[in-house]
Amino acid sequence: MRPSKRASDQLRDVSLERGFSRHAEGSCLVKFGDTHVLCTASLEERVPGWLKNSGRGWVTAEYGMLPRATHERMRREASSGKQSGRTQEIQRLIGRSLRAVVDLEALGERQISLDCDVLQADGGTRTASITGAFVALADCLAWMETRGMVKRDRVLKDHVAAISCGIHDGTPVLDLDYLEDSSAGTDANFVMTGRGGIVEIQGTAEGEPFSEAELQALLGLAKAGIATLVDKQREALAQG
Repeated sequence: MRPSKRASDQLRDVSLERGFSRHAEGSCLVKFGDTHVLCTASLEERVPGWLKNSGRGWVTAEYGMLPRATHERMRREASSGKQSGRTQEIQRLIGRSLRAVVDLEALGERQISLDCDVLQADGGTRTASITGAFVALADCLAWMETRGMVKRDRVLKDHVAAISCGIHDGTPVLDLDYLEDSSAGTDANFVMTGRGGIVEIQGTAEGEPFSEAELQALLGLAKAGIATLVDKQREALAQG
C-alpha cells in the first residue's frame, strides 16, 4: 500500500488556476496535491544577444522555492549569491520542455520568460512547474494574439506536461509525493507532448538497478498520467 493510499496509477488531485497574477501576460497556479507552484509568463521585446537578427524568438525559465515551501525555512538563494545546481538543472529542464512545443520562428524576435515559484513542496515540483508553465505560456500567447503580435496556434505546436513515477515497495506507481519519493527504490520524471512524443526521461535507481520491464511499466503509467494532465490543460484553457 502506498503511503498516500492511492492506487498505483492514481494522480494526486490536480488543479490549474489561470490568471492568478494580475500583472503577468500569462499565469497559472498549479496544484499537484500539496505541491503548489505559481507559474508566470512575461513577454519581452528582445532576445538573447546570440539570437539578434535571427528572426527567431526564445522561451526560457527560472525556478525557485520560497523559504517556507518545505518543513524548515530554507535560505533564499539570492542571499548566498548563487543558485544551487539543483535549481539550475530544474529551470533548464522547464525551458527545454516548453521549447519542444514552440515554433520559435513563429514567435518572432521576442522572449517569453516563465517563472516557476514553489509556494509549497510535497514532491514533484519540477513536473508541476512544467505542466503549469505550459498553461501560463499559452495564455501569454493568447494575450499577444489579441494585440496582433502572433497566432497562438502557429506558435504552439502541441501541449506538454510532466509527471513523476517510481518503484515503491516493488510496485511501479504514478505521481510520487514526498514520502513516496524519499523511500522509492527508483524514481523517474517523464516529460511528454499531447501527441505522446517523449521530450525527456530522467530515471535513477536509489538502490538496486531497475530493469527494462520496470522502465516500460513506468513509461506506461507516465503516458496515461500525462494524457490526463493534458486533458486538464485543455479544460482550463477552454474556460473563458
